[in-house]
Amino acid sequence: MVKYIIRRVLLMIPTLLAISIISFAIIQAPPGDFVTSYVAQLVSMGEVVDPAQIEALRARYGLGQPIYVQYFKWMWGLLHGDLGRSLQWNKPVAKLVMERLPWSVTIALASLIFVYAVGIPIGTISATHQYSIRDYFFTLIGFIGLAIPNFLFALILLWIYFVYTGNVAVGLFSPQFQMAPWSLAKFVDLLKHLWMPGIIVGTAGTCGLIRVMRANLLDELRKPYVMVAKAKGLKERKVLYKYPFRIAINPVVSTIGWTLPGLVNGELLTSLVLGIPTIAPIFLNSLLNQDMFLAGSIVFILSFLTVIGTLISDILLAWVDPRIREAV
Repeated sequence: MVKYIIRRVLLMIPTLLAISIISFAIIQAPPGDFVTSYVAQLVSMGEVVDPAQIEALRARYGLGQPIYVQYFKWMWGLLHGDLGRSLQWNKPVAKLVMERLPWSVTIALASLIFVYAVGIPIGTISATHQYSIRDYFFTLIGFIGLAIPNFLFALILLWIYFVYTGNVAVGLFSPQFQMAPWSLAKFVDLLKHLWMPGIIVGTAGTCGLIRVMRANLLDELRKPYVMVAKAKGLKERKVLYKYPFRIAINPVVSTIGWTLPGLVNGELLTSLVLGIPTIAPIFLNSLLNQDMFLAGSIVFILSFLTVIGTLISDILLAWVDPRIREAV
């Protein structure tokens, strides 16, 4: 098991290196650069920009150098804990990311808990009560949840919350706690606001997980070994959780690696609608303004989350499935 984990960790290094090269190249692919976007904004405002000033800006930010030189400079700084400097914000990227990343992680974890705490039990109930009223009801809810976009669901919940409480659920804190130091009261206030973005971001994943869990478990329940176990008089609950449930949950566990970055990506429009200062809005602005160091760093962080999530999936899969442990 230890050798298996070490092999997986060593595979992370070339994977992250390849991802960093591809992501940096994609960010640099559109024509122009940050200075081009910045000058276009100034011109749209009616200002006249001197060509010498444009070249000075490009030299200041190192944008006149070949792409591979810019990449190696960025990568060298990354290895030393320096993510570069945001061209748009004129701040260190690490400072910008650390100000917002905790909120993105908090919402992602809340959504992750919601996805698995709701999706697995409901998927199990739908499979064990196939074609019942409960199964049809959960199927209908699942399709609706997959069909409604996050931003629309956020607007609907905001409207419902306002109708029934008279308050606007924007941000993660009430006005009196926004600048206050951390305390138990501030933490409780965070929990009161966290449920809405957690549910909104996690709804699509939950509905998808219900369908996957239902299909996997139905496939296992129809296999001969389950029929034989029931014929021998074993209790239905024991038969369910001894083998079919553990086998059916394997694909669910193996998708954790995709779920973590998916939740961060899914909270983009939700953060904009709810006014939450997460990493998603600045990521969108960095792409629009070709702020390559900020965009590249955020893509690298999301890729790192994917790789870490995949590592966690592999470890959990080896723990859940005895067949994988024996192969390891």
